[in-house]
Amino acid sequence: MNNPQAFPLSGDWSQIKDKGMTLRDYFAAKAMQGTIEYSPWSETIDMEKIAQLAYKQADAMLKAREA
Repeated sequence: MNNPQAFPLSGDWSQIKDKGMTLRDYFAAKAMQGTIEYSPWSETIDMEKIAQLAYKQADAMLKAREA
């Protein structure tokens, strides 16, 4: 699965060790944000389960990009 940086830098940044958020992390954050924001039961949900589901959604989004 291709998982590039979400906000790639241009130029020679080879000395930078932390290149920031991956696209998978970005997609998962957006999926999780939407689930929590538009959920009437957001105060009672299992956040760990929602995080796992958000990464499943992110993986599906990355796979769809390759198609």
